[in-house]
Amino acid sequence: MISIEHFIDGKITKGSSKRTGKVFNPATGEISSNVNLASTKDLDKAVEVAKKAFTSWSEKTPLFRARVLFKFKELIEKNYDELTKIIVSEHGKVYEDAKGSLTRGLEVVEFACGIPQLLKGEFTENVGTNVDSWSIRQPLGVCAGITPFNFPAMVPMWMFPIAIACGNTFILKPSEKDPSCSMKLAELFLEAGLPPGVFNVVNGDKEAVDAIIKNKDIAAVSFVGSTPIAKYIYENCAKNEKRVQALGGAKNHCVVMPDCDLDQAVNGLMGAAYGSAGERCMAQSVAVAVGKIADPLVKNLSKKVESLKIGPGLDKKSQMGPLVTKEHLEKVKGYVDIGLKEGAKLIVDGRNLKLQGYEAGFYMGGCLFDHVTKNMRIYKEEIFGPVLSVVRAKDYDEALSLVNDHEFGNGTSIFTRDGDTGRSFASNVKIGMVGINIPIPVPMAFHSFGGWKRSLFGDQSIHGPEGVRFYTKLKTITSRWPSGIKSDPEFIMPTMK
Repeated sequence: MISIEHFIDGKITKGSSKRTGKVFNPATGEISSNVNLASTKDLDKAVEVAKKAFTSWSEKTPLFRARVLFKFKELIEKNYDELTKIIVSEHGKVYEDAKGSLTRGLEVVEFACGIPQLLKGEFTENVGTNVDSWSIRQPLGVCAGITPFNFPAMVPMWMFPIAIACGNTFILKPSEKDPSCSMKLAELFLEAGLPPGVFNVVNGDKEAVDAIIKNKDIAAVSFVGSTPIAKYIYENCAKNEKRVQALGGAKNHCVVMPDCDLDQAVNGLMGAAYGSAGERCMAQSVAVAVGKIADPLVKNLSKKVESLKIGPGLDKKSQMGPLVTKEHLEKVKGYVDIGLKEGAKLIVDGRNLKLQGYEAGFYMGGCLFDHVTKNMRIYKEEIFGPVLSVVRAKDYDEALSLVNDHEFGNGTSIFTRDGDTGRSFASNVKIGMVGINIPIPVPMAFHSFGGWKRSLFGDQSIHGPEGVRFYTKLKTITSRWPSGIKSDPEFIMPTMK
C-alpha cells in the first residue's frame, strides 16, 4: 500500500503521528493509498522550517521570485498529463475537466509571474515643503492554506503562488481525500529553484487545522470549504490575531428568462450543474424558471440529464465521473430522498445507477427536481452533487428576490436576450460573482474570486489583485532630510505646509 507523507523543508518527511486516512479511487471504490494525518507537532515543525526560510526568501528581489515562478509554470506545462491523471485518480472528475481546473490554477501562476509590477508602490513628492511620502507592500511571514477535495490543483494554486511571489513562505494543508496532486506540485516547485522550506505540504485533518489556527507564527490563513468550517476558521483565526480569508458554501441560482436562447441556457445549465458531478462551489444547483419558459426548460433538461454519459474519468466518452467518496455519495442520495419527502417532483432519478465492471465505484446519475420551493431543504442547503432544482417564478422581480434572499451569495447567472434585464440583474443582485449568459462566472486570475454573505468570511477575495493585498501589509513612509535650518518643537498635530 502506498503511503503519502508530508513535504517539509524540500523533502518527503514522515510524520510523528500514527494516524492515517484512506485515499480511494472513486471510479473503482478501491483504496489506492494511505495518507499520514499530521499531529500538532508535525505542523509546528513545518512552521519552524517556513519561519526560518522566510528570512532569506523575503529578501530576494521580486524579479528573482518571478523567475522561479516562470520556471514553475514551465514544469507544470511539461507535467500536465501526469498532474491531470493524479487529479482524476483521487477525485474522480473526467480528464478534460481535471485538465481545465489545472489550467485555471496555472493562470494564477502566470499572474504571479508579474509580481515586480504588482508590488510597485505609490510616491508623492512634496506632500509638504521638502517632505516626500511613499507606500510599499511587504510580506507577512508564514502563511497557510486549507483547501477542499473538489479542486486539488486549482484552489491551492489560487493561494500559494501569489503568497510566495509576495515574499512569504507557505504551508498547504490539502484535503486528505486527494492529497497527491499537492505533493507533486511541491516537488515541481522545488525543481523550479524554490529554496527548501518556502513551500511545505502538511497532510492532515482537524488536528492539523486547529494547529494552524493556534500557531502564533502563522500570520495569515486562506480557506475554501463549507460555510460552517469557514465560519469556525474565521472566528478562531481572528481570536488568534491572524489575517484570514475563508470562502464558504454556495447555492448558486441561474435565472432563465422567457426571452433567452433556450438551447444556450439548457447547455449552460447541464455543464454548470452536472460537470464535476456537481462538486463545485460554483455549480449552478438552482434554475429559476421565469414565467412561460418553465415547461420547455424542464422538458429539454430532462432529456439531456437522462442521456448523460457517466463513467470513469479517464474514459474519453464520460461526461460525468463518480463522486469523491462513498460517504459523500450516500449524503447526496439522502438529499434526493429529502426532496421527495418535501414534495418536490423528481423528474429524473439517478440514485440507482450501476456501471458494469464498476459496481463498487461511487457513481450516481444526474437528478432533476421540478416545483421546488424556497422552504425546502434541497433549496436552502448546499448538496454538492449532481442534483439540479428548478424553482418557478412568475416574473423577474420574484426571481431576483429569490436570489437576494438566500443566505449564500457566491455566484449567479442570468440567461436573457434583453440588455436592460441583464444590466439590472448585474447591478441589483446581491452576489459576489455574476454571469450574463455565462453559466459559471469564475473570474480570471487577474481579477479576484469571492462571494458575498455567508459565502465569504473576511474582507478580501482570493487571487488576483485582492490576493496580493491579502498576502502583503502596507507601509507608508514620510521623510524630510535635514536642511540646516533650526526649528522649534511643535506641540500640535503636525500638518503639512
